[in-house]
Parts: sequence; structure tokens; C-alpha cells
Amino acid sequence: MYTDSRLGQVWQLLTPLLNAGVYFLIFGLLLDTKRGVPDFIPFLVTGVFLFGFTQRSVTSGSKSVGDNLSLIRALHFPRATLPLAIAIVELQQLLLALIVLFVIVFAFGEPLSLQMLLFVPVMALQLMFNVGISMVMARLGAFNRDITQLLPFVMRTWLYMSGVIFSLPSLMKPGTRLADYPWLGELLQLNPAYVYVELSRTSCSASTGTMSEGSRTPPRRGSCGSTRSSGPR
Repeated sequence: MYTDSRLGQVWQLLTPLLNAGVYFLIFGLLLDTKRGVPDFIPFLVTGVFLFGFTQRSVTSGSKSVGDNLSLIRALHFPRATLPLAIAIVELQQLLLALIVLFVIVFAFGEPLSLQMLLFVPVMALQLMFNVGISMVMARLGAFNRDITQLLPFVMRTWLYMSGVIFSLPSLMKPGTRLADYPWLGELLQLNPAYVYVELSRTSCSASTGTMSEGSRTPPRRGSCGSTRSSGPR
């Protein structure tokens, strides 16, 4: 990927950053979805980078068997290694992007803490999830190539439902539209992509607190979108 372009693998970093810039312009500024989220840029970049990890794994994994039929017919090897290899490659590319992510996080004043080590098990869990869903899509894509054409629309819908560009707790506050449909908020919170994105935001924040529910005043949020408790001054 990107081998024919002049910038080469630099696009692995530029693509999610440009996507985050577009989302910030449209949703953060024009539609004002950044309400209730201080330091919206780290919040948004974290979501774009981590969801992109799953998105690329699933999209490429769905083509892994169909695009390698000649190799499969020529050699005998476990077919599951094809989507597994794609997920591992995407993880390697994500590790490079995480350098940029943490530079952005630190630039917005987030202090270095031991809690950031939680990023490691979160990435391991997300990798296992990506491998599993990639294997399923590889199986489906091998028998029906139309799935690969439909998948980009499914992934875009999944992105909008995963809290990448908005704070779900803010949308569930009393008086908001989503508060009138609490079952919908509960359903969105069961979304695996939302879970991994929120775990990543929490691990790069100085506190493990979450947005208060009900009519209580929410505590101050950390730069990655998780709440940060205000200590005595």
C-alpha cells in the first residue's frame, strides 16, 4: 500500500491525520459536536486512529482469501494465516501512528503517567477482536465478492456509531435528544468499537473516571476525552 506514491509510507500517518482534520472541521466546528469535550483534538485523533486500526483490518481481511486464490491452490497452509497476517501488519502500522498520537496528547498538556501502560493490553484485546472479525469477513468475502463492495458503507456507518467524532456521555445528558431514548444509548455502549476507543482514551488520560450520569455536574475531562478529577487547590 502507498508504494507507488512519492511520499510512500508517510501516507500511513497522513491519512488518519487528514481524516481527523476533516472531521474536526465538519463535526467539531460546523456541527459543534465538541460540546462537553475539552481538548477535542486529542479526543478526535485517538478515536480516528484506533477505529482506523479495526476498519483497515476488516476491509483488507475481507479480501485476503479472494485475492490470494492462486496462492491457496498452489500451497497447503492454514487459510486463517491470511487475515491474521493482515491484522498484524495493521498493528505494526498503528504503532508508528501512536507516536504521532502521543505527541498530540502531550502537546495538549496530558502528563506522562503509568496509566498509559494500559494501552498495551487494550491494543492486545483490540488485535484479537480484529483478527476474529477479519477471519469471519475473509470467509464471507471468499464466497461473495459483493461484500467487499458493500463493506466501505458498513464501515462508515459503524464509525458514526462508535463515538469517534462525538462524546456519547454528553449526548446522554438530561435534556438532550438521546436522553429521550435511553435504550439507544445503552445499545451504542455495547458497540465493540466504541468500547475499544473509550478504553484507549481512558488509558491515555490521567484519570480512570467516567462522565457522571444524571443531572450531576460532570467532572473536568482529560485531554483524551476521559474525565479527570479535580484535586484540592
